[in-house]
Amino acid sequence: MSKEQEIERKPGVCVPWQEKMKDLPKIRGDADLVKKIWEDNDTWGYVYIWQCLLSF
Repeated sequence: MSKEQEIERKPGVCVPWQEKMKDLPKIRGDADLVKKIWEDNDTWGYVYIWQCLLSF
């Protein structure tokens, strides 16, 4: 992968909000609320993956 294709991810993030926003239609309501909900759910996915890796 080249430097342009690499995505900077913070620990605890599977799909960054900036990347997910590209797949969503224009948000007509509270964009900050949608971002918070996405980041909360994404964190649980990250926790689940690590739990599976550590359990087996």
